[in-house]
Amino acid sequence: MNVDDEAAVLSRVPTFAKLDPARLKLLAFTSRALRFAPGDVIIRAGEPSDSTLLILEGTVEFIGQTGQGDFVIGTAGAHQMIGEMGVLMRGPRTVTVRARDDVRVLRISAQVFLRLLTENPDVALDMMRQLCERLTATTKRLESAQQALIDCGAAPGKPGAR
Repeated sequence: MNVDDEAAVLSRVPTFAKLDPARLKLLAFTSRALRFAPGDVIIRAGEPSDSTLLILEGTVEFIGQTGQGDFVIGTAGAHQMIGEMGVLMRGPRTVTVRARDDVRVLRISAQVFLRLLTENPDVALDMMRQLCERLTATTKRLESAQQALIDCGAAPGKPGAR
């Protein structure tokens, strides 16, 4: 895929839809397209957050780990960004991400991503909205899990809790 094709794909992503064609081409030019097969690890927890990834095709899984093994925390698909939280927080990756099926992403370096946000308020605002939506959804899932624990008597501080 050439720069013009990648810019055309970026123009269909809601986060980048308001960027002018020249900025889209620059973003496409400074980014790198990558492919992953089902089961490939795309991001590994603990690694440096050196980039964000825009999913162009396919579905990825966010993987949690316990003593009993791995489990799927959630998924993301086309036109969703992954890895941006680590870049914004300037910290290591917090979760492992693997390809559920054939996945194609556009890797945007941390430097380019941060510059994109600081120079384009509409993109930054959209990114903040997406992060707030994810935080709200996570909070609701946590509240539901906590209520389920209370209902079965396993919540901390309840009789019979482990």
